[in-house]
Amino acid sequence: MAAPVRGPHTMSHIDPSLDAAALQTLRWIGAPPDNWVSPHQGIDHDVTVVGSGHTGSTFAFALQRAGIRKLNVIDAAADEAAAGLWRHRARMQQLRTPKNLVGPELGLPALGFQAWYEARHGEAAFAALDRIPRLEWPLYLSWFREITGLQVRYQTRLLRIEPVPAQGQVPEHLRLHLEVAGQPRTETTRKLILGNGVAGSGAPNVPPVVAGLPRKLWAHTSDLIDFNALRNRRVAVIGGAASAFDAAGVALEQGAAEVRLFARRDHLAALPVLRARGYPGAYDNYPLLPDAVRWTQALRYQQAGSTAPADSVQRVLKHPQFHLHLGVTWQAAHAHEGQVRAQVGGENFDFDYVIAGTGFHADLALRPELASLAPLAAQWRDRYQPPANERHDGLASHPYLGLGSELQEKVPGTAPWLQHIHIYNPGGFVSSGLPLGDVPSLRRDVPRVVRHISQSLFLSDWPLHEQRFNAPVPPDFTEELYAHALWQGPEATTAATELAAAQA
Repeated sequence: MAAPVRGPHTMSHIDPSLDAAALQTLRWIGAPPDNWVSPHQGIDHDVTVVGSGHTGSTFAFALQRAGIRKLNVIDAAADEAAAGLWRHRARMQQLRTPKNLVGPELGLPALGFQAWYEARHGEAAFAALDRIPRLEWPLYLSWFREITGLQVRYQTRLLRIEPVPAQGQVPEHLRLHLEVAGQPRTETTRKLILGNGVAGSGAPNVPPVVAGLPRKLWAHTSDLIDFNALRNRRVAVIGGAASAFDAAGVALEQGAAEVRLFARRDHLAALPVLRARGYPGAYDNYPLLPDAVRWTQALRYQQAGSTAPADSVQRVLKHPQFHLHLGVTWQAAHAHEGQVRAQVGGENFDFDYVIAGTGFHADLALRPELASLAPLAAQWRDRYQPPANERHDGLASHPYLGLGSELQEKVPGTAPWLQHIHIYNPGGFVSSGLPLGDVPSLRRDVPRVVRHISQSLFLSDWPLHEQRFNAPVPPDFTEELYAHALWQGPEATTAATELAAAQA
């Protein structure tokens, strides 16, 4: 294991007993296996992970434990403090998942959030938590990366991917075009995991009526938003899911004069349909279900709507300047004297700023670094044709993934190298049944992807491993160890007894 990189929370900064318990656990499970993946000239990394959040951290830990040690974790952020969304773009007060879900620690309690939080705040404080406080999560992740020795290369952005064909014993792999600290660089890797967040397989979904406004007058919830600048301003929020309510909540808390939230549904989504299949049998085996079942379940979720936690709704309801508009759409909007004049549900409104909490498109063609491979990769529309009453263009554009969350060829035989790219972001939702990258996905899907990568790396190098299997093996000991105890027969025993008697 690599030496820990000191971060803002160096070991023993919180509670020496926490670090001692974590290090003891790591000692008890044994050091990570030596790297077993066959080296090849011209290949820099065995696995590259894009993104250093809880997804990248979990994969790095799991890959280490699988003996795949030639890792490369990259992040476009300037440093750890700027990485991820928790400190900057996420606006919920608590994570939206239960506090006791298995996370990056993958079942080792001494490395989990509960152990870390109790060391900081005590057992009673954890017991009193409803869910994990948002700003505690990146602090925990910093400690987890440190205690497990995860190295991250910041200021490193993926720009483009291209295949490198197999040559001799060098297997097929990928060439990554990167920007490192502002400079172009090319590196190679055998496997690539895209753990790059909610828009990692597409782009923000911005309604055309909003996108047509001057950019200074609107933002998507995935943008950095200066909420202080919205003090005493009139704010419109479009969308009825959690991110919309969270943005509205922050705007109200920062002193917005008025916040109106507009949703197309005539009611707020409140049916958490994913819970119906949250039991172990369904959770563990979901990726094995037929396409028709997975499609219908994804459509059911889409139709029920993404539910905002009750506390996110309550957060805005306590402000008298908040107004909720249900069952309406924006018919038109235009800029007028530095403001937005909108026609919504037959009424006219003036706003100083508009925030679109309208989710994301899943379409690889919308990602600059994936645009060149998008025409070659299968989408759900290429593999499954639903009945007419179940068609949904948004779901149809999701990438169709294999059992290791790897891309598939649209046309068999045209781009087999796509199998080396693993999607671990919400673009994998239709295939996996969960928004990959969210905490609930870690326990099942990280080991599943790592196992698939391990199998692929091993089998593609089978001739080299076969040589290792059949190589000479030195003995643990020689015949000298037991030669004196060899039975020589009764005559030898009698002679040895007589000799011993004579010497006495």
